[in-house]
Amino acid sequence: MKRILAVLLTVAMLVSLVGCGSKEEVAMDLGTNGVALGFKIGVVTGTVSQGEEEYRAAEAVKLMYGDQVILQTYPDKFMDEQETTISNILSIANDPEVKAIVICQAVPGTSAAIDKVREIRDDILIIAGVPGEAPDTISPKADVVLQGDELGMGVSIIAQAAKMGATTFVHYSFPRHMSYPLLAARRDIFKSECEARGMKFVDATAPDPTGDAGVPGAQQFILEDIPRKVEEYGENTNFFSTNCSMQEPLIKSSLENGAIVAQQCCPSPYHGYPGALGISIPEEKQGDVDYIIAQISDKVAVQGGTGRFATWPVPVNMMFVQSGVDYAIAYNQGKTNGKVDKAYMEKLFSEYAGVEIKLTTLEEGGTAYDNFLLLLSDYITF
Repeated sequence: MKRILAVLLTVAMLVSLVGCGSKEEVAMDLGTNGVALGFKIGVVTGTVSQGEEEYRAAEAVKLMYGDQVILQTYPDKFMDEQETTISNILSIANDPEVKAIVICQAVPGTSAAIDKVREIRDDILIIAGVPGEAPDTISPKADVVLQGDELGMGVSIIAQAAKMGATTFVHYSFPRHMSYPLLAARRDIFKSECEARGMKFVDATAPDPTGDAGVPGAQQFILEDIPRKVEEYGENTNFFSTNCSMQEPLIKSSLENGAIVAQQCCPSPYHGYPGALGISIPEEKQGDVDYIIAQISDKVAVQGGTGRFATWPVPVNMMFVQSGVDYAIAYNQGKTNGKVDKAYMEKLFSEYAGVEIKLTTLEEGGTAYDNFLLLLSDYITF
């Protein structure tokens, strides 16, 4: 984890590197580690506005491996522009030197894109992280599917919220996300767990960031609605949203209004917290996870939120990008036991996180999806 974060956070925090000229300057030939792979890997993520963590992780991978990595993004309004997603992924496969593609998040349109890739290339390993399509849709298409254990989180998030004193749990989402079977099933687990603990469950509808109001409209709604909910249900209300772009305003408004946040949609110290708390990281502290955790704790304490905000110690989506690339390299070098080597992936995740990570395979509706791997982690409380 320290190896990638030292590179990744340098890229993530030095925003000037986002410009085309700066990218070309730092992403030449073999990259910073000087390793010749003998093949190329494609990495597909969202833009900064929809998924900054994945985007910065992709930049870090590009920095490490240079021109051996091809970067692409999917559009912010990916629901309306699935043809663009398909086209961008297919453009990577058109390079004959590409032997793997890592996609995170695997938004709707990914399965169709994989179909197009398979029409011209059957030798590319495809890893799909955080899928936005049903397991029976994405699992037969991708070689490996990676996701946080959404169903397990249905239990663990409520337990963490209760531990921090929550008596009400507000679940922000929108119809598109609730059409995803795993997210809908987790919402149902949230509700049943709340009932079992005597906690009030509030199913709240927020604007879809891919809709007409876009990301700014969705973020503004969260900023304005949390105070209303706190006035109605009290400060011991835990707020949760299924969307990445809502995390920063959700954390900011929850802290300002004395509420609780047990976990973001994509748990990580870097997801939402630095922006919400106005944290800037000096160059000498880039890659220092303990430093960012301490900074978050200090900022939360200043505003009286100690013990009411938490997350996982592992930046999961970043890990999916980095470890996905590492796995793709190992597979193409013959180091894995076939395309789906759960033990090898566990090893990569554990090395990244610095703690033991266990993966489980998804079982849904009586069907086991052997290539669909789920991850769950303990919490750190600020």
